[in-house]
Amino acid sequence: MTSVIESHQEILEQFDKYLTESSEFAALVMRQWLKPLEGWDAVIFPSTYAKPQKTNEGKDQNEEKNEKEWLGYNIDGEGASSVCQIDSVGSQANRMEPIFKRGQYKQLIPQIRVQAAIEGIVREIDLLDAGHRAADAIVRFSELGTELYEAFRTYCDKGNAEPLAKIAPTSIVFGVWDSRATQAKLPRVVRSVIRAYNVRVLHRSAQYSTIAGEILAKGDVKTTAKGLKAELGLTHVPAAWTHGGVQVLGEIRRDAILKLATIRALAAQNENGEDTSFRLRRYILGLALVSFTAPQEGFLREGCELVTDPKQPIEWKSVKHDGTEEDFTMTHDKALSFATASAEEFGVHEAAEKFEDGVRTVAFCPDLVEDIMTLKEDERKELLKQGPITKEIIEKFKKSSASKGKTKEQLN
Repeated sequence: MTSVIESHQEILEQFDKYLTESSEFAALVMRQWLKPLEGWDAVIFPSTYAKPQKTNEGKDQNEEKNEKEWLGYNIDGEGASSVCQIDSVGSQANRMEPIFKRGQYKQLIPQIRVQAAIEGIVREIDLLDAGHRAADAIVRFSELGTELYEAFRTYCDKGNAEPLAKIAPTSIVFGVWDSRATQAKLPRVVRSVIRAYNVRVLHRSAQYSTIAGEILAKGDVKTTAKGLKAELGLTHVPAAWTHGGVQVLGEIRRDAILKLATIRALAAQNENGEDTSFRLRRYILGLALVSFTAPQEGFLREGCELVTDPKQPIEWKSVKHDGTEEDFTMTHDKALSFATASAEEFGVHEAAEKFEDGVRTVAFCPDLVEDIMTLKEDERKELLKQGPITKEIIEKFKKSSASKGKTKEQLN
């Protein structure tokens, strides 16, 4: 009887030219032109960021505080040469990754949830929602912590990415840095960003008016943004000359890249010592292609809804190491078909059958956090780098530290 994997062989092999060691292709590049939902003359609101604090002499503390708290857009250049970041690389990754929690995409990766029960309140956090992915504290201090530590350590020591891919493959697709423990660092395979060109910055002013304040003050209400009454909403609070969005006079473009060279750098070996590098590369490429081609929701934030510009079709290019480019076409259905076959080959479906409804649930361990917080800063850093965090290891570390302390006292 023909196996599922064998019947999918043609699908599995269709992108092998990108994965072989001798491949001439460096990356796949996509350009997508967007426009405001309301039309080109509409105002859109980019992301705002905290302005870096300056240390100019002669400023009082209030001036420095206000400058640090000021929020602004990320715009470089002026006039026709201005470039405004609409959605950052990190934000784009956070929009693409959660697709693997939904519908037909769930079957492509292990489904893992961390269950936190604190003071009788139970909350479930999907691993895909963790801010630092597999390196996030929500999983480091959970029942999955030891397993993930070993996966990161295996990658650091042996270059073997299979254990991490068996737990958190999207951490390979979108990048991860285990900065607080093993220092394992995997670069992004997929990078996407949205920018607008030639923008006009606008401002707006408004004022909050208080009814409660008028009643309490018998109509004599101050207009101020400071003080206790302003904090409680009992004064008229002005908001003058704040950021009011931008008008785009040029174009809005999403630029995305799928780094084939990064995928080819991945190596893998299973528990039997078999080299599974090619199988892993197919799997990661499949996930990357799905996230690369999946239609994105146009709602980025309040006041910033974007849709595809029908006048400019999406542009796809395969870029070779020598800089030459080739046109190619990629549909989401084709990417999904390949990803499904490569996930089957990698054993994702087989692993999911071990858990109820295919979802693995692990517990968050707040007591580990409480124990480690009793240590000094240098001790915490040393402990995190020594190995996975467990109750037994923390107790052993404390005893060892206490013993070292006594030895130092004896020497003195």
